[in-house]
Amino acid sequence: MRARDQHAEWMLLALTEAHAALVFDDVPVGAIVVDAAGAVIGWGRNERERHQDPTLHAEVVAIRQAAVHTGDWHLTDCTLIVTLEPCVMCAGAILAARVPTVVFGAWDAKAGAVGSVYDVLRDRRLNHRVEVFAGVNAVECGAILREFFDNPARRTAR
Repeated sequence: MRARDQHAEWMLLALTEAHAALVFDDVPVGAIVVDAAGAVIGWGRNERERHQDPTLHAEVVAIRQAAVHTGDWHLTDCTLIVTLEPCVMCAGAILAARVPTVVFGAWDAKAGAVGSVYDVLRDRRLNHRVEVFAGVNAVECGAILREFFDNPARRTAR
């Protein structure tokens, strides 16, 4: 299977996590971490509203699960797939965990740290750089976010 096809398949799993975030009125972002064999070893969704914790972004939740699964914080043979371009905090977590590959769906023109506002993951001044595949299933990933933020019943203090 071609890499782009595999990325699109994995993104569907991340989108499932994004939909699950809606149960707690969290911004619908989902993430998974897969190992070198392509097995899912970590999954996460935004849980900031659920736990009132600003650090519980989907990427951080998925990375934590993957580290527990492997028994090692070095995720050097893993790929992170996330429905929205990571923010600065999540980019920092990705670098700290030594994740070599990130696949993301929708671009984040307000807070993206993988090319939109900043490009933290590919900054040559840092000790670790990440291969990035952007825009995978971008239409689907963007649609769930637009629907969430366009819904007047949702809280506006995000």
